[in-house]
Amino acid sequence: MLALVASMGGFIFGYDTGQISDIMLMDDFLLRFATCSTPGDATTCSFSTVREGLIVSLLSIGTLVGALLGAPTADFLGRRYAMSVECVVFTVGVIIQIASEQVWQQFAFGRFVGGLGVGALSAAVPMYQAETAPSQIRGTLTATYQLFITFGILVAYCISIGTRDNSNSGSWRIVVGIGILWALILGIGILFMPESPRWLAAHDRVEEARLSLARVRGVPEEEVKNHYIITREVEEIKSSIEFERQVRAGWIDCFKPQNKTLYRTLLGMSLQSLQQLTGANYFFYYGATVFESVGLSDSFVTQIILGAVNFFCTFGGMYVLERFGRRRPLIVGGIWQSIWLFIFAAAGTAVDPTTHPGMGKLMIVSACMFIFGYAMTWAPGIWILIGETFPTRTRAKQGSLSTAANWIWNFILAFFTPFISSAIGYRYGFVFAACNLTGAVVVYFFLYESSDLSLENVNMMYTDPNCKPWTSREWAPAGYSSRQDLIDQTRAAEAHKPHTLEEGRMEKLSESSADGS
Repeated sequence: MLALVASMGGFIFGYDTGQISDIMLMDDFLLRFATCSTPGDATTCSFSTVREGLIVSLLSIGTLVGALLGAPTADFLGRRYAMSVECVVFTVGVIIQIASEQVWQQFAFGRFVGGLGVGALSAAVPMYQAETAPSQIRGTLTATYQLFITFGILVAYCISIGTRDNSNSGSWRIVVGIGILWALILGIGILFMPESPRWLAAHDRVEEARLSLARVRGVPEEEVKNHYIITREVEEIKSSIEFERQVRAGWIDCFKPQNKTLYRTLLGMSLQSLQQLTGANYFFYYGATVFESVGLSDSFVTQIILGAVNFFCTFGGMYVLERFGRRRPLIVGGIWQSIWLFIFAAAGTAVDPTTHPGMGKLMIVSACMFIFGYAMTWAPGIWILIGETFPTRTRAKQGSLSTAANWIWNFILAFFTPFISSAIGYRYGFVFAACNLTGAVVVYFFLYESSDLSLENVNMMYTDPNCKPWTSREWAPAGYSSRQDLIDQTRAAEAHKPHTLEEGRMEKLSESSADGS
């Protein structure tokens, strides 16, 4: 339930992303906000490249600012209350949009204000989920954020196709206005969820943190005091926070090289940037226009197909990233996506797809296969990593910086894509193919394998000088023979088995201490 409610932040993100592609083609929207050579005739209306870019991309500018404001807001108010406030901001943006009559700048400004809320949520939600979820299922729970992004995109497509035939402003106002419902669900629902135990502990509310951990793990309140897993995790959180309190963390601390803090800041920003540079939003923002140019009679339907592939394949991504870790899926995914984007670009460049239906169909298949790989790997994987890569002391700020990098590139691509597409056409796909290969290389050489580790142990792994990214899959904390040993012992403890495994671990620690002395 926690994952579902919090992930409504992702749904809002996806819904706002998915709706604009179809709205830009609706007759009433064109008549109100585009330039028409014959007043009253939508077929003669079109947006200038600059106007189209601004309407689409001002959301991204808002989300960039919102992502940077999300860290201090979440640290000050707490993760839950921050999300409720951010839902209010998003709602104000929606109201500004649906109140627009003839002034396109008002609609664009409404997207900017809504973006403030979406951006702050995109920083707060993955952080809240990662801080609250048990390490064994943290990847799956955090991946629900991306799952709900894809669900939001799909729902936006479906609602758009249902309203597009309306001859009045309801065709687009209904699509935009329904966004308020999603904000209400999150803003109110999150208040009934437990607060982040790490935020509570950082504010000296240790007993509340203990109860929060128990609620998430389904441990009865009367068993909390003597529950091994809860006690161990609380002690890990307390010791980590006490250590980090020795030096107060500001924004500048995110760029200090000690304990690989700068390394992780740049890694997070790079991965979020590369997620945008995969080219996925090329299809989500401008997909209807792209497939209309390929010669499809109903590009709205193709958008729904892409959205459905994106949504359903994300379920597979949740399994893949929990079963195979983080590094391998991202490397394989980067290569897979690059191959299909190369085919997409080559097919569109070789001949005119409007006069060669076979090539147009190949391009659609290539786009679907690209989305298949993206939804299984890079889409959920990067959001999981943003929640679990950084130390508690600077996690909110580093998460905000990383998310801001995502939104910077989101804006750049949303605004400049019409210009680039008009200049180089489908060769744009070659650019994205190269970026996907670059992403695979970055993951191999710089990303550590963080699956199945607590957030405190992830921090220990990054600061271990003997651990390298390509060997990190085998790393385990002191006292465990391997990562699998850690997993097995944790599962045994959670199943309330006799603590012989833990006793054996303590004996191992004692022996290693004796050898050392």
